[in-house]
Amino acid sequence: MAEQQRERNGRFIVFENVTKRYPDGTTAVDDLSFEVAEGELVTLVGPSGCGKTTTMKMVNRLIEPSEGRILLDGEDIRAVDPVRLRRHIGYVIQQVGLFPHKTVLENTATVPRLLGWQRAKGRRRAAELLELVGLDPSVYGDRYPDQLSGGQRQRVGVARALAADPPVLLMDEPFGAVDPVVREHLQNEFLRLQAEVRKTVLFVTHDIEEAVRLGDRIAVYGHGRIEQLDPPARVLGAPATPYVADFVGADRGLKRLSVTPIEVGDLEQPPVVRLDDVSTRAAERLRADGARWAVVLDGDGGLHGWVSAESLAGSPGGTVGDHARRMEAWLPLGAPLKQAFSRMLQHDAGWIAVLDGDRFAGVLTPGRLHEALRRSIDAEARDVARADVRLETVTDV
Repeated sequence: MAEQQRERNGRFIVFENVTKRYPDGTTAVDDLSFEVAEGELVTLVGPSGCGKTTTMKMVNRLIEPSEGRILLDGEDIRAVDPVRLRRHIGYVIQQVGLFPHKTVLENTATVPRLLGWQRAKGRRRAAELLELVGLDPSVYGDRYPDQLSGGQRQRVGVARALAADPPVLLMDEPFGAVDPVVREHLQNEFLRLQAEVRKTVLFVTHDIEEAVRLGDRIAVYGHGRIEQLDPPARVLGAPATPYVADFVGADRGLKRLSVTPIEVGDLEQPPVVRLDDVSTRAAERLRADGARWAVVLDGDGGLHGWVSAESLAGSPGGTVGDHARRMEAWLPLGAPLKQAFSRMLQHDAGWIAVLDGDRFAGVLTPGRLHEALRRSIDAEARDVARADVRLETVTDV
């Protein structure tokens, strides 16, 4: 799938045998060749000093390569004036780098002004971007950076990088300086934003969890080289080298929960009753099926809640709706298994409901969650669809 997407979108950033060697003989990047498709987000992950930030900075010529070449949309970046190049590449760093004497709106409009946009047009664009990153320009536009929280400053940094609508976005540990709760929220917002703007992104991080969560593909760096460049599920399920296996950790199966979506084939189909069903008749059906509970749907097949067989049996009159309870634990189809597991723990639930749009699709149980993870790993190893994987069970042995 990722390979087809890259072929369809075309090669946008291309590294061809790129090496960066310093005068003292240190080789930061060694004969690096890889491609990034238009609209793709590639995370560069590895320990400090492995060359990932050097790789990223060579794209906007903050660092010049010693050998090889880098193409941006088919053009060798060495033929482009560095200042002009940088004004067409968004750049977000960990410490943001906002101008303290300028307002949030002025900071966001910096690059459009440098490109010669009229002031009114630049401010309109800045206001649009602040809205897009979740900051109301009427509230935050006239504030100064020291009047913002760390997470808010980071959002302004992303908005500023996007203000001139650059085709490429370079991000160097952009969420590394905030606390874990804010960091997760920023990651969520960035994924939402990327789904809208679809920039070509190189995202540097030392955190494998962040790399897995954000990247369409992950480039795992050794010293100056990429040890593996693959979709997150493949990196976690089939590490290319012992180094990659050590780097992603022995708990890579748990990390894989973050990149394994809930599919229809993972779900169980429990007994279902309708809101307007007569409670005694619904109780009889559940008793005949040996079921202790049922999912309650409305007339359009939407999820309303659940009801216990005991509650229905204990009331001779009325409808199912009189006894139904609210459903607290539910998720949309396609949500990651990690979120499902978290929701089960949060609500102390033995299952969660799964919706396909507005309609009830089934329930996911802990057992089915584990099976889904196992099928995902096996499917990746065999390069087949998860639905085509048959799991071996105790009864098969």
